[in-house]
Amino acid sequence: MFLKPGSSASVHDLLSGVIIDSGNDASVALAEHIAGSEAGFVGMMNSTASTLGMLNTHFMNSTGLPDPEHYSSARDMATLARKVINEGTTYYPLYAKKTFIWNGIQQSNRNALLWRNSTYDGLKTGHTEAAGYCLVASSQRDGQRLISAVLGASSAHKRTAETEKLMGYGFRFYATQTYKKGGEVLSQVALWKGIQPYVNVGLLEDMTLTLPKNKNRDVEMRLAFDGPIEAPITVGTVVGRLDLFDAEHKLGSRPLVVLVDAEQGHWWRRWWDTVHLFFTQTVRSWFDEAQVT
Repeated sequence: MFLKPGSSASVHDLLSGVIIDSGNDASVALAEHIAGSEAGFVGMMNSTASTLGMLNTHFMNSTGLPDPEHYSSARDMATLARKVINEGTTYYPLYAKKTFIWNGIQQSNRNALLWRNSTYDGLKTGHTEAAGYCLVASSQRDGQRLISAVLGASSAHKRTAETEKLMGYGFRFYATQTYKKGGEVLSQVALWKGIQPYVNVGLLEDMTLTLPKNKNRDVEMRLAFDGPIEAPITVGTVVGRLDLFDAEHKLGSRPLVVLVDAEQGHWWRRWWDTVHLFFTQTVRSWFDEAQVT
């Protein structure tokens, strides 16, 4: 980015320097501003990667420069890209910008796809001798967004060409569909020790899947619960899972949550349900043991 030592820059400009210019100086400046040191920021990066389920990723610096313990995978980079797209709405438009000027120097975004096809709006290129030429890209066409990750290409041209192949294949042979809406009541489940006898359960967010195109797909919803649901319980508490199946092939799974707060009932309701649950679970335990025997 060609930052001058001792100068000031806004977070927005530093992000532009990272995203558009691939500026290592901007990456380090942001890391030190956020965490006090680059090492501290790297700790935050690894913690976030773990939270996102990026199991094949470990960071050693904020720039991506080679280190034996600095690594990731195509799947993990796609996972991170999805998070950036879904939650980075304020800054995501920066990934589609073609040029950025700082300190009188104009630099161009190295993502050649931004010039080739208007459906592409990101995300990030990368290159070191150890990693090769890399590109995590996103394209949106006819309401469907796909993400691709190409790592280790032999040239900048090769990473662009391979990304175009992947995207072309994806949009031709895959379709995105919302199968269940977030907030929709999927079931009324017995509520123990509560004022009401039942509680509504569903998904917090839409269950949207991108699957191979198949007009004859017969999707079946299966609900599984972790155990009896007892009051008090609050909105968003995970109580089980929703699985979608095509015959015996599982298409996807999402956490089932309580959709409304549920308060405890009167003492006599709590007492009765406690006794009922005890005997129900005891009988079930005896039955399970008999089956095993």
